[in-house]
Amino acid sequence: MVKAVVGANWGDEGKGKITDMLSKEADIIVRFQGGANAGHTIVNDYGKFALHTLPSGVFYDHTTSIIGNGVALNIPVLFKEIKDIVDKGVPMPKILVSDRAQIVMPYHILFDEYEEERLAGKSFGSTKSGIAPFYSDKYAKIGFQVNELFDADALREKLERVVVQKNVLLEHLYHKPALDVDELFNTLMEYKEMVAPYVCDVSAYLYQAIKDGKNILLEGQLGSLKDPDHGIYPMVTSSSTLAAYGAIGAGIPPYEIKKVITVVKAYSSAVGAGAFVSEIFGEEADELRRRGGDGGEYGATTGRPRRMGWFDCVASKYGCRIQGTTDVAFTVLDVLGYLDEIPVCVGYEVDGEVITDFPTTGKLEKAKPVLKTLPGWKTDIRGIKEYKDLPENCRNYIEFIEEQIGFPITMISNGPGRNDIIYR
Repeated sequence: MVKAVVGANWGDEGKGKITDMLSKEADIIVRFQGGANAGHTIVNDYGKFALHTLPSGVFYDHTTSIIGNGVALNIPVLFKEIKDIVDKGVPMPKILVSDRAQIVMPYHILFDEYEEERLAGKSFGSTKSGIAPFYSDKYAKIGFQVNELFDADALREKLERVVVQKNVLLEHLYHKPALDVDELFNTLMEYKEMVAPYVCDVSAYLYQAIKDGKNILLEGQLGSLKDPDHGIYPMVTSSSTLAAYGAIGAGIPPYEIKKVITVVKAYSSAVGAGAFVSEIFGEEADELRRRGGDGGEYGATTGRPRRMGWFDCVASKYGCRIQGTTDVAFTVLDVLGYLDEIPVCVGYEVDGEVITDFPTTGKLEKAKPVLKTLPGWKTDIRGIKEYKDLPENCRNYIEFIEEQIGFPITMISNGPGRNDIIYR
């Protein structure tokens, strides 16, 4: 059976923990898109980890972790990450890398930095991991797939072709030093040595695994609102964050995805620029940020303080719908235990009219939140294992949100640990 774990909002919903938890029952975990530009924070028996490329199931010795063809693969970052977890006592994970995955080139990171610098105040808030230049090259058909590392002559010839184009931009647009073909070729040969033991025809491997009845988990990065088609364009990422893309980014048939577990946070947070209707500021935001997550709401990759807001029913309902949600995993509910009352955004006011369907970016930027206030529960709910044992106001909050978004909340996370979970 294939399940996808994806985010409903801007990312940062707590997918890492849910994937880590569901991996207990999985045989194979596949990262299907995105690169090392976002992190998944995981707390387990080995300690606390921020993963960027490795799937969140690498901590179990019965799982195989796969880097799918849809991933932006930064080879040295992947291998540093493997070394980091092994150095902390995690058994060496079983890893396979798709021969069709594309490689983040050293110049992708440079171009990302140079472009943000050039745009200055009008930048996209990039994490400078090379993601937009990488996907631009992929779709301009001048990217490099992992399998190309194994034909040195063809690789060098293609590098010479691509570098001509890059150097024109470097000289005339960015006024930066030119790229050297020999240096790049040597770097790619080092990448080849690192990745060679793991390269595999992943779609053939997964096809067989499905036939053999294996449990497969597809792990997405970021969330619905960062999707380049369906998100808050242009303040989005460069690869599709939707479960539907899991089929493409892993190389499996779409009808094999039987469950879509969409992770939704009990309040809102976002890293980076873009419209964020339920956003709060000042002391109110600082307190939620301090109490939030495990050790506060700061980006797992960048360390940037996340922007904070109340739960947004409009964005979450849309985020769940566009994912094709079968189950909602509702996270960080324990964080809200300090509040006397909890505001929830139930609609957007745009040009004097209240809407409950998520609009396109131009309208979104004019939207003001319509808030409804629910009573808080004023207690610590960590450690509770049964839904019926939650305080009444806490259950009311969950049921109100479930009714607003229209998708079943079947898992509730009430703490950062692997076992802090309530099944409904």
